[in-house]
Amino acid sequence: MFDAIGLQDFLIVALALFSLGVYCVLTRRNAIGILMGVELILNAANINYIAFSHYGSANYDGQLYSIFVIMLAAAEAAIGLAIVLGIYRRFSSIDVANMKTLHG
Repeated sequence: MFDAIGLQDFLIVALALFSLGVYCVLTRRNAIGILMGVELILNAANINYIAFSHYGSANYDGQLYSIFVIMLAAAEAAIGLAIVLGIYRRFSSIDVANMKTLHG
């Protein structure tokens, strides 16, 4: 059923996710939106790892790297949200354009 799907199809999906993630990081003024863009970029990397592992050699390095990236993304989300909450408590806003210095 999935024999018609090739490596190029996965790479196109990963490119679309990566492009959306970069666009989100560059255009959002909200810190949570920027974190969502970073998550999209990491998911694009996961798709590449799994696709190259499946269509490349028969080892499982891609799956191991992908699990490692998922763990890093979870840690990044937890730390990033903690930073966003700290910024909101300090400045009553999460607009990154207003964050010129770290002291209020």
